[in-house]
Formats: sequence, structure tokens, C-alpha cells
Amino acid sequence: MPRPVIGPKIRDRRHALGITQSALAARLGISASYLNLIESNKRNIAGALLRRIADELRLAIEDLEGAAERRLISDLGEIAAEPWFAPLALDATSVGDLVSRHAAWARALIALHRAWRDRDQAVSALSDRLSQDPFLGDAVHNLLTRVAAIRSSAEILAAVEDLAPDDQRRFASIVGDESARLADVAQALAGFFHKGNAGTRPTMPVEAVDDFLSDRNNHFPALEDTALAFRQALRVDGHCSEQVLLDYLRRDHGIHARTDAALSHGAPAVLDRQARSVSVSEDALPATRRFELARIAAELFHGGAPVNAEVDASPLLATPAARRRATRVLSSYVAGAALLPYDAFRTAAIDTRYDVELLADRFGASFEQVCHRLVTLRRPGYEGIPFGFVRVDVAGYVTKRFSLPHLLLPRYGNACPVWALYGAFHTPGSIVRQLAEFPNGDRFLFIARTVEKRRPAFAMPRRFMAVMIACDALHGDRTIYGDGMDLSSSAAATPVGANCRLCVRRGCAYREEDPILDA
Repeated sequence: MPRPVIGPKIRDRRHALGITQSALAARLGISASYLNLIESNKRNIAGALLRRIADELRLAIEDLEGAAERRLISDLGEIAAEPWFAPLALDATSVGDLVSRHAAWARALIALHRAWRDRDQAVSALSDRLSQDPFLGDAVHNLLTRVAAIRSSAEILAAVEDLAPDDQRRFASIVGDESARLADVAQALAGFFHKGNAGTRPTMPVEAVDDFLSDRNNHFPALEDTALAFRQALRVDGHCSEQVLLDYLRRDHGIHARTDAALSHGAPAVLDRQARSVSVSEDALPATRRFELARIAAELFHGGAPVNAEVDASPLLATPAARRRATRVLSSYVAGAALLPYDAFRTAAIDTRYDVELLADRFGASFEQVCHRLVTLRRPGYEGIPFGFVRVDVAGYVTKRFSLPHLLLPRYGNACPVWALYGAFHTPGSIVRQLAEFPNGDRFLFIARTVEKRRPAFAMPRRFMAVMIACDALHGDRTIYGDGMDLSSSAAATPVGANCRLCVRRGCAYREEDPILDA
């Protein structure tokens, strides 16, 4: 994948501050010619030098590293993968130039593409309904039948002057009855074509929330503080059990718990504010039930104010649907931070060398909840290993994602079929690890396992999903999953890509689509 263009950003910022090239080079302890190569984007920089440049130019290092730019580059790359762009033979290396120099135009293209995808999905769904739904054919036939009956009776009433009174009443009754039936058919057709029944919904809210989380690096200090205050209200220092949450609800809010058999295949816990009760499912997994109780209790504690403040402050959440979705996500964030408090969890993660299953046992959480929390350990100066996160269903669709620099997960469709994420379905419940190498040489340690969700009814199939966390291979030896693996740069690794459309590995036996952008 093309890298963000850092050099011109350094040059533009230097000009804005009125610093000469030689003066900045002297401050950095490098030659002016080397700085010139950097500003011309002919030298890649990272680490200590990049940080020194950021400090001298009074910029956050994230602004130079270009986390937001990488997301734009990834999204533009997926746009370029659309089949109808193939004749243009787009140059993949020019994407970074566009994003670096004209970020607003890049965002405009992405917004236009998303709007097109929403409308294309709606048109496709309506087309399928028009051509395949049996209701439509029956309704049209019914409509024509009613119209024919009304027309025949009306013609008789209009043409026959000496029609007997009984016959007049009979034909008038036919007109009335058929008119009523015609109205029913018309109403059913109107409901069929109602936009709420179009069979699709815009993906924009999901994408807006993804961008919002990435923009904040999936870490919210204010919500971490709220979670700590909530734990104090719970009167708990260590493990927060389900009983602690139930005691808090009863003591501080007068809400009593009751079991409800009707919840056996629904939500693990449901709050009824009017009845001052919370219904709890006995069949739900303990970790899932505890998490839902924590979310309910935390919302009662903070009243939504800190969550709403985060949502209202973000310009990325421009629609009511996006704000509703973000509110739910951040409410879950507070619950997770309360059950897995930052300092204690980070210390335990380091001590266990990021053993997800051991952390799940220690904190009474699920595998997926622990993976979620690992991704949020981004407090400046007190971070954990930077992890990416992705979850897919058995059809391969990405249902949750949080990217890393240089590991930008597909937003649309499936990921690479060679990823350990999909291999986890072969051995449900077992952890699959993989050293993966992308075409540009970037290497990541993938850790994946299946999780099982509750099925809506006994007769329905079991619901498996695969969850994967990923970190740069450089961090692999800090995890238990790197033990016994050769993580060196010369070690054999599984060749992977982002997905088939974007991958340039022509000889891959797992390829399902031709690449749109060539090497």
C-alpha cells in the first residue's frame, strides 16, 4: 500500500514557521542535503528523527506519521478497486500524493463513493424485489382484477338507463366492494415500496463511527475517568462480579433483578425503568450477562453526559444514525473500562505477556471483551502493545474493525482468505497464530480464535464468529504467542494481502478475483 507523503508536510510546515532548510537541519543534527532528500520524499524516516522533526516544527508526531492519511489512502485504494475504474489503469503510487497534497479532495471522493454505494445497494435491492418477489406479481394481478371489475360495473350503470333498482344496487355494491379491495391492494403496494422496506440501509453510520474511533485512536481519557468514578460508586477495588453490579442497582437506583425465561434467546439483560427492574437471562454466558449489566449500571451512573460530550464534539458523526451508533459504542467502552480497569488490566497484560485466555479467566471476561480492551490501551506514555482488531462472521464479512498503521483492514467485503482469521473456523475454540507478510514487506503477528454468539432460537444454526488481534511482528516476542516462532526479518512468513482486489500477488492459489491495481 502507498505510504503517506511526509516530506512535503515537513517542508510546508517549515515554510509556515519561517525556518530555512539549513537552520532546521542544524537543529536536527543532519546535513541540509539529507533534509532536502527527506522533504523531496526521497528518504523514509521514522523513530527518533521523526520525533525530533515533530518537536522542532511543533507538530504532534501523529500529524507527521499520517494515521488519518493512511485511512484515506486505504479507502481510496478500495475505491480504485471498483471494476469500472479498471480501464483508467490508475497508478497506485499516486494515491499518497493526492492524500498528502489534496486531503479535502480525497475525502470528497470517498464521501461521493460511499453515497454511490448506498444508492447502488438500494437500487439493487429494489431491482431484486421487482424481479423476484412473488408479492409484487400477485399484487399487480389483484390490482388489475379489481380495476376491471369496477370498470365493468360502472359501464353498466352508466349505459343501461332502465336498469332495475335491485340490479343498480347490486352493481353499485360491486363498485363499492371492489373499490375497498383496490384501496387495500394500493396500500400494500405503497408499503412494499416504502423506503424503510427497501431491503438495504446506508452503511455511512458504520463507516462514520469507524472513522471516529480511528481519529481518537480508540482511546477516550474522559471515559476512562468516568469508568474509575463508576467503580468507586460500585465500592469495589478488585474483581467486579455480577453480584456487585446487582447490589449497586438495588442500593443506588432502587432497581431489582429478576430472571426472565423470555430472554433465553434475546438480550442478556433488559432494563425496565418504569417497573424499576432489570430482567436477567439465566441462559446467557456469564461474561456477556455481566458486561450488559455493567453497561446498564454505568449508563444510570453517568446519565449519558460524558458519552454525549464525546459524540457532540466530533464533526465525523454528522447524522443521527451515526450519533446513535457511536453512543452505544461509547457506552460499551465505559462498561469495558469499568470491568477491566486500565492500570490493573495493562499490568496484568504485561505480566501474562498478553495471554488473552488467561486475562479472560483473571477478569471474568470473554475472549472478545479482552481483545477489545487490549486495543484501547493507548494512553500516551503508558501504552500497551498497539493491536489492531477485526471480527468476521462465517460468510467472511467484516463486522468489526480497528486498523493499525500499515495494517488497514478492508472496509468493504472480505479480507484476505489466507489470514489466520479465517483459518480459526477450522478449529473452533483453539487459538491460531500466524506470522503474515504483506507484499510491501510489512510483517504482523496474527492471533485469532472463534467465539460463539447466542443463536436466536434452538432450531437456528449455531452462530460462530472469528476474532483476531494483530500487532507488528517487532512486538511479537513481548507476547506469549510469539514463543517458539522465528520472528526475525529473514524468517519464513505466510504471504498475505489485504484482499484479492488490492493484492498484487498474481500467483496466489487462494485468489478469487483479479487485482485491479498491479504492482
